[in-house]
Amino acid sequence: MPIKIADGLSAKEKLHEEGICTIDKGQAIHQDIRPLRILILNLMPLKKPTELQLLRLLGDSPLQVEIDFCHTTTHESTHTDPSYLEQNYYTFDDINDKYYDGLIITGAPVEKIEFEQVDYWQEIVTYLEWAKTHAYSSLFFCWGAQAALYHYYGIEKRLLPAKLFGIYEYALTQKNHPLLRGFDDRYFIPQSRHTAINDIQVYNTPKLDILSRSTQTGINIMGTPDRRLFFVLGHFEYDRRTLETEYLRDKEKGLPIAIPEHYYPKNNDQNTPVFTWCSYAHLFYHNWLNLVYQDTPYQLEDLEKTESANLWQHTVSSPYAATRL
Repeated sequence: MPIKIADGLSAKEKLHEEGICTIDKGQAIHQDIRPLRILILNLMPLKKPTELQLLRLLGDSPLQVEIDFCHTTTHESTHTDPSYLEQNYYTFDDINDKYYDGLIITGAPVEKIEFEQVDYWQEIVTYLEWAKTHAYSSLFFCWGAQAALYHYYGIEKRLLPAKLFGIYEYALTQKNHPLLRGFDDRYFIPQSRHTAINDIQVYNTPKLDILSRSTQTGINIMGTPDRRLFFVLGHFEYDRRTLETEYLRDKEKGLPIAIPEHYYPKNNDQNTPVFTWCSYAHLFYHNWLNLVYQDTPYQLEDLEKTESANLWQHTVSSPYAATRL
């Protein structure tokens, strides 16, 4: 099924070249099904590559998915033309009264800064609180995951002695979880971060399930028992060359950067990186969309009828489990 996106997004032409279908509003309104509605708060400085990476994965689904992008207003992007954002992105005021089946909050290059010192922190808090009654399922990755874990559960981050940079292996701790259906006993995911979460605090938070971890780098994926919130420390969405781009950028600037681990064959940056996480990335987003589709209410306005206090109790059974079937 196609994804419905704004006509002006730069990713549209590239998606068509790769055989991923998109649909315009005129076609969509004549189809007698309700598409899944997904909101993406894109915090990455290079917004267009992130759009393409996420749309490539979300578009690889038999479901029709309608996707909106948001950007922050309390922080001005220096890497994306403001006119592009004005034409193709919403702000919080635009979506405040809307409802979504899913929310994605991306990573951001602010991990060394204390959460409260990030200039758009209060705007992030606004989205996180809004999501309680306006988004059925929320997916947070990298800094977005750290921020959500901190706001919802008080889980702190810590500075690593060296940047975690490369492709890392993680083992499943819940092998039958539907989010990881079809995964091998272990999977690979790119990492590019200077901080980690406090794993002990996660273990001591009964409202969080640990879905995967590594003895080397700690917890990777967490979720709530009701499958409404998922946290991923890493970047499934990265394409083959993303880490290489970051590596060469920092190298050219003379910044201290090590060659990405487990990325280049024979650890030689003249070799083509091996794309070891591609299938897991597609499977992960396919599973997430399927979970959302199965559980979300058909009438999204019903989300607000659920009391916020109950929403964050994270009971195992979903009150909406049968309404879409």
